[in-house]
Amino acid sequence: MPAPDRTVPDPVLPGSPVPGFLYGTAWKEQETERLTLLALEAGFRGVDTANQRRHYFEAGVGAAVKKAIAGGVVRREDLFLQTKFTHAGGQDHRLPYDPNADPATQVRQSFASSLEHLQVDSVDSYVLHGPSSRRGLAAADLQVWRTMEELQAAGRTRFLGISNVDLDQIEELWSRAVVPPAFVQNRCYASLGWDRAVRAFCRAKGVVYQGFSLLTANGAELRHPAFLDLAARVGKSPAQVVFRFARQVGMLPLTGTTSVEHMREDLESDRFELSGEDVRLIESIATVR
Repeated sequence: MPAPDRTVPDPVLPGSPVPGFLYGTAWKEQETERLTLLALEAGFRGVDTANQRRHYFEAGVGAAVKKAIAGGVVRREDLFLQTKFTHAGGQDHRLPYDPNADPATQVRQSFASSLEHLQVDSVDSYVLHGPSSRRGLAAADLQVWRTMEELQAAGRTRFLGISNVDLDQIEELWSRAVVPPAFVQNRCYASLGWDRAVRAFCRAKGVVYQGFSLLTANGAELRHPAFLDLAARVGKSPAQVVFRFARQVGMLPLTGTTSVEHMREDLESDRFELSGEDVRLIESIATVR
């Protein structure tokens, strides 16, 4: 169905800041609350989670946020909270909605559950946690997006986003959405040019590209002698170099480190610059002999 005239939300509108780094909370289970609180104390002002108990403990994020606000670590208005709706195919038996309900009802139930978990009245970004199939967009995906648009129109979320998408899927969503995504979040492989095609689309459309698994998906490339020589030359850790690279090519990076020392180091990645030659080397590191 064709979309009417639309406007793309600006992720840097006054009063709704989007930080330059997000703390990712996947795969932390009962450590979620402790680690999220440590991240906020270390200086992170953006937190990414999902209402998908299979990989996330969203209520742990909410408990950490509540403690951080109560303790004066951060004000709610200075914190960027992002969560996701996950189709049943990406869930385990702990569903946050009625599996027999229609997609629109599932979104509303999952969103209400997220607000309860996070102990807030609204979120800053609500993300479709991947289309329901690997090819194209199904009718259920479009129903989900329409319902997410309703939540955004009602002021329950500032921005909408989608994750785990191929170029053809984001192009289709862009053409059919009333409110197009402000964010695309993908796992980012150096061997695939750091998701070059999707990043180019995002850059052309003014969409913020969020990159995750920047370290864990690229172990071989980050052990490449040319990359290690670069890190030694600039006097920074490999992780800092990757995150600085991400920022310079227009990504909003995520880190899920469990080390307080690494949390602080990661945040310091915005305190130096890579040369254009360095950026080009990292862009092509998977092809360097």
